[in-house]
Amino acid sequence: MPYTVNCSILLTDLPLLERPAAAKAAGFDGVEFWWPFATPTPAADEVDAFVAALADAGVQLTGLNFDAGDMPGGDRGLVSWPQRSADLRANLDVVARIGERTGCRAFNALYGNRVEGEDPAAQDALGAENLALAAQAVERIGGTVLVEPVSGAPAYPLTTSADAVAVLDRVRDEHGATNLGLLFDVYHLSVNGSDVDLDLKTYGDRIAHVQVADAPGRGAPGSGDLPIQRWIGDLRAAGYAGPVGLEYKAEPSGDADPFAWLPREQRGRGTAA
Repeated sequence: MPYTVNCSILLTDLPLLERPAAAKAAGFDGVEFWWPFATPTPAADEVDAFVAALADAGVQLTGLNFDAGDMPGGDRGLVSWPQRSADLRANLDVVARIGERTGCRAFNALYGNRVEGEDPAAQDALGAENLALAAQAVERIGGTVLVEPVSGAPAYPLTTSADAVAVLDRVRDEHGATNLGLLFDVYHLSVNGSDVDLDLKTYGDRIAHVQVADAPGRGAPGSGDLPIQRWIGDLRAAGYAGPVGLEYKAEPSGDADPFAWLPREQRGRGTAA
């Protein structure tokens, strides 16, 4: 499938469990989510309801975040956060089981902010250890752990593709885990001042998932200044065959079609990106 809808940032006028069906009705066959539960270890009936919503809608879950803490409150992951490491580790098996049930094989592990009073080197050592554990948890189902540069979070230490790839290399070299890859979000990279064209050439073989939003504003492609369609074409030409995650903000009114920029015949399975 060429595109997948991030239902944690789009279709938010609907209850969470109704969003997969809304994405399907809009012509998409894939969806992705940030961690959709309030705790790292949700009750079995909550997980069952989430899995059933995907199955009933007839969409494929193409990406799922590990628990990242209170995202609206400013948290950006538990991976390198010493006080929340136990929560992250408790979350790993839950994520792997959801992946097993849904066929999802891409799992985004937000690295976490720097914590005041904690040694950054110690946080990075913990981060590498926890990423290796995450990789081990999803390896049995053929899963890949994604590491993402992020913008808009001053305490988040990974802001470039080089930052994220250095973490991937450390996890490989120190822990032997290789089922990890770069989440290439052109919005975050652009806002942080990266040369996206150069990054694509330099790190193309490390890219395991792609997300897009335009800038300024984090709106739909075409709402800003970024050459998103060209970048998608370049990624395809370079061999990226996975879905492109639509992770942008809809118009505040909620009345306009958030997917109007993309012809319906290009949204679903088997169509060209």
